[in-house]
Amino acid sequence: MLIERNLYLNQLIDRMHNGMIKVITGLRRAGKSYLMNNLFRDYLRSANVPDDHIVMVQFDVEESEELLDRHILAEYLRNQIHDNEQYYFLLDEIQEVDGFESVLNSFLRRENVDLYVTGSNSRFLSTDIKTELRGRGDEVHVYPLSFKEFYGARGGSVDEAWDEYMMYGGLPMILSRRTDEQKAKYLKDLFEETYIKDIIERNKIRNLSELEELLDVMASSIGSLANPNRISNTFLSAKKTILDPETIKKYLTCFENAFILSEVKRYDVRGRRYINTPLKYYFEDVGLRNARLNFRQLEEPHLMENIVYNELRLRGYNIDVGMVEVNEKADDRYIRKQLEVDFIAYKGSKKYYIQVAQGLSDPGKQQQEFASLKNIRDGFRKIIIRKDNSISYIDDDGVYNLYLYDFLLDKKGLDF
Repeated sequence: MLIERNLYLNQLIDRMHNGMIKVITGLRRAGKSYLMNNLFRDYLRSANVPDDHIVMVQFDVEESEELLDRHILAEYLRNQIHDNEQYYFLLDEIQEVDGFESVLNSFLRRENVDLYVTGSNSRFLSTDIKTELRGRGDEVHVYPLSFKEFYGARGGSVDEAWDEYMMYGGLPMILSRRTDEQKAKYLKDLFEETYIKDIIERNKIRNLSELEELLDVMASSIGSLANPNRISNTFLSAKKTILDPETIKKYLTCFENAFILSEVKRYDVRGRRYINTPLKYYFEDVGLRNARLNFRQLEEPHLMENIVYNELRLRGYNIDVGMVEVNEKADDRYIRKQLEVDFIAYKGSKKYYIQVAQGLSDPGKQQQEFASLKNIRDGFRKIIIRKDNSISYIDDDGVYNLYLYDFLLDKKGLDF
């Protein structure tokens, strides 16, 4: 099955011959190797690059075992260069090579070598790129399939595709699993046999039960305000377990580094300052979140919010959660109240205030969603992404009502 990943392919093409090591990172099984070894290699071939000038090595297969020695690898790669024409080295799972950074840096000095590598999130993270490659790494982060990519490969009814995507997420292998049972088993096995083991291996976690219980708590509260102290109190009251805030903070960092969770800071719109705590957390793939809870707690509004957040990230927006403080009159006095904006999305000089709503037919829900936007006085665009309207339009208050499928299928962007 051909899955187009043009967003990432174009990012690689734009970085060709830039004098840096192109490092493809992302959640395991999100499609990093497929992007480099299939889509990018096919692009090079279509650009008339000879096969013997495309040097591919996959370090997680038995055939490459000898090349795990960096000295043997360096000699092997040198022997592939026969002329002064351009060569492309595609090195998959480079972290398997002890001391790989010295090999990469040595070939970076050759003008006719362009380097591309993938790295496992267990031992080669975004933070490692900065330290190991010392400013020579150029990261391309690959997310699970967007809804547009998923629907493009799956086809059929858009509503059925949405239900499946919301349930099982966007890891590419989901599309090759035919039954619900196969899909669910794949995600649950992947969590236990790959992601959890990766985190334990990298961070030397001793108390597995604490780690997994915290992950369950985070899965149950996506999009809710949270901080280590509040979570610690939850463990004490609900589970009768003591888990100190510092340990919770450490575990949350482990989940973020493994690309399972993403942390979002809160921003006071009127005060123009960040609020240190509490924060929000979202899953990089909602299917993994659902698998963690054995496919219980499938509340569409929360999953929709998570999916929109992921879509904004993969489109290159920086994201905060917004807070607008207002004074509301109650009886004979005013009460200070905090209104929430689901997302503030930034890109360059552009900024958007975004609410996400499954439906606004209920007047109370409509008032709640609009209240925060109406209390923002600046001139940046206010948007509600909603699923209950099949058209996108601008209402009388100047709020952009953006139909969910128009947004996710990229028929209309935030500037429609």
